[in-house]
Amino acid sequence: MKNLKNLDKMTNEGVDNCSVEERRHFLKMGLTVTGVFAGGTILSAVSSVNKVYASTSGFVEKYPYKPHYSMIMHIENCIDCEKCKSACAETNGVPSYGFRTNILERQVAGALDQQREFIPVLCNHCNLAQCTRVCPTKATYKDPNNGIVMMNIEKCIGCLSCQLGCPYNARYFNEEKWAVDKCTFCWESRLSKGAKTTGCSEACPAGVRIFGDLSNPSDRVYKEVHQMTKTVWVLRPQAGTKPNVFYTRG
Repeated sequence: MKNLKNLDKMTNEGVDNCSVEERRHFLKMGLTVTGVFAGGTILSAVSSVNKVYASTSGFVEKYPYKPHYSMIMHIENCIDCEKCKSACAETNGVPSYGFRTNILERQVAGALDQQREFIPVLCNHCNLAQCTRVCPTKATYKDPNNGIVMMNIEKCIGCLSCQLGCPYNARYFNEEKWAVDKCTFCWESRLSKGAKTTGCSEACPAGVRIFGDLSNPSDRVYKEVHQMTKTVWVLRPQAGTKPNVFYTRG
């Protein structure tokens, strides 16, 4: 797969040379090829305020949105119980064929006894969201206040440009709504109604998914992303989209 060279282009990494079936699985293939999880050999975010994606140069402020919603995943805790997926589906009316979040599985390189690792994935609510750039009707957009990547189903024409443009394979076509659907950090179902966390985070029995405000130094997500003792990374850094979902171990 070729890397995304120019965010101004209306193309996405690998779109030109991948079939539809390949794109359905490219996230998992990408993890294998790039070795993102191989002991942290490829990093996109580290424990430094100046190097974390949400605070890199190019933005007027360290955090463009307030609150700046984000999530950090403690992947060593994930046991693949799928309570997060069930809670998400129930909370947001996700049909049986759809998804707003998923869990990937891989065998740990060099581990004995077929040791496996589970990697929760969802929309990364990127600061430079490629999906919003390729949508011809602006049906998908960044909320100007909190940065959540949203969908206006009234504007969606079902062209699937955003689905192809997403480096994280985080969207599906909802046949009942006749529009693309995706994770919105439970904005419609929870956050806009006063809830402080997402359905998947609340349902997780192992404390894998930590949701919070990356613009608030007293918030747990902020503290964990900026701490100095553990490595923090993001998925598919080569896409250059500056994601707001982070991963760590330990």
